[in-house]
Amino acid sequence: MKYQSTRSSQITTSSARAVLQGLAPDGGLYISALPTFDWEAVLGLDTLSMAERILSYLLPDVENMPQLVQRAYRNRFETEELTPVVPVGDRFVLELFRGPTSAFKDVALSMLPQLITQAKAQEQMEEEILILTATSGDTGKAALAGFRDVPGTKIIVFYPAEGVSAVQKAQMVTQEGSNVCVCAVRGNFDDTQSGVKAIFSAGVPEGCGVRLSSANSINIGRLAPQVVYYFKAYSDLLSRGRIWKGEKVDFVVPTGNFGDILAGYYAKRMGLPVGTLICASNRNDVLTDFLRTGCYDRRRPFHKTLSPSMDILVSSNLERLLYLLCEDCEEVAAYMEQLKTEGFYQVSDTILKKLHEEFAWGCCDDVQTKETIGKVWKEQGYLMDTHTAVAWRVAEGFETEHPLVVLSTASPYKFPAAVLSALGGGVGEDEFAVMNRLNAVTGVPIPLGLRGLEQKPVLHTQVIDREDMQSFVLEKVAVWKE
Repeated sequence: MKYQSTRSSQITTSSARAVLQGLAPDGGLYISALPTFDWEAVLGLDTLSMAERILSYLLPDVENMPQLVQRAYRNRFETEELTPVVPVGDRFVLELFRGPTSAFKDVALSMLPQLITQAKAQEQMEEEILILTATSGDTGKAALAGFRDVPGTKIIVFYPAEGVSAVQKAQMVTQEGSNVCVCAVRGNFDDTQSGVKAIFSAGVPEGCGVRLSSANSINIGRLAPQVVYYFKAYSDLLSRGRIWKGEKVDFVVPTGNFGDILAGYYAKRMGLPVGTLICASNRNDVLTDFLRTGCYDRRRPFHKTLSPSMDILVSSNLERLLYLLCEDCEEVAAYMEQLKTEGFYQVSDTILKKLHEEFAWGCCDDVQTKETIGKVWKEQGYLMDTHTAVAWRVAEGFETEHPLVVLSTASPYKFPAAVLSALGGGVGEDEFAVMNRLNAVTGVPIPLGLRGLEQKPVLHTQVIDREDMQSFVLEKVAVWKE
């Protein structure tokens, strides 16, 4: 399977090299055609066998996939299912937060270090891989946990100084490991993400001993593992007799960077009977407006919300979707250049028609988010985080004849103040005390990885401006080289 840049068909590589590089040299994202896949053959397989089959299809040049999958997932999640499907009322919740850091990113970021180290060995690369990652909260910790002390790798995670929850921040700044570094950036996630992209564009000096790669979903090695849980959810519903084979299933996805919902579109292109993919946004509703009008316009106020992992105005993975819908590199490159220079672009009528055929959309504000958390807890006894609540609220306004699966992307304990407040409980400034009160009120267990987090020593304290991110990376590389 040949991978190419979304912006130039002349830039091609293997799937293994695409995983290593993360971003294409021209700033595009690596993508490939999707040949015929026997989707029915994976139904009924156990989770790890299913992951092995799907990842081997999407990344065929990466060798030893069975061993890589075992090392990534075996005994690392709360359940052997990895991503269980739970019935809640007349819908289903796909719980993606049962991994070591209590967020959906664990599914991909447990696998990515294995893919990178295998690809590095295949390419006989002597330089170390330096993972640069911008995070809106969950990617950072999951990447740090996944790459901690992995031989031949270093990782630097940047996060917006005031743009993550106290629990998310504590998870990152207490991270141990000889090859990890965490740094806050003054600004929002888009500032942080654009800074990382600028570093990729500039590159690092020859002879510094490292080669850049990414743990964000711009890396196809991050995106590919997320496809698996759509197949797993469908298989679970089938095995429980909740659907018949071939029946379509709709998915509601809370997303800001578009990777999570794009994985569902990949699954659909591979043949899985996915009905409508519903994009759920918070008050930063740039994706909702885009899907409705075909105009992507980041020239709007940035809002800090109760669902901070979706506080994003520039959705990187949307570029892959544009290519899949038009298959025209020049058209995609023109859109991306216009977004960079003018802050917006308008897609063609042809693309807009295809968007309306494949996707639905909706958004809600913080008041509605909290109302939803309280309502679902009271009526169903199910506790959800703020991002899942956004998706649930959007699902309530969507009419369908198909079974409806809501993706739950994080444990409610990652945002305990907002969740407890939604239940009518009093909160204070100490989110960790709030976490214990939430446990006392609901009886829902606190995930093991979040217990006692406030007692761990803070190891990463630096805060910088976006303009200083590249010099920070070079200085850190120099220190690691000594």
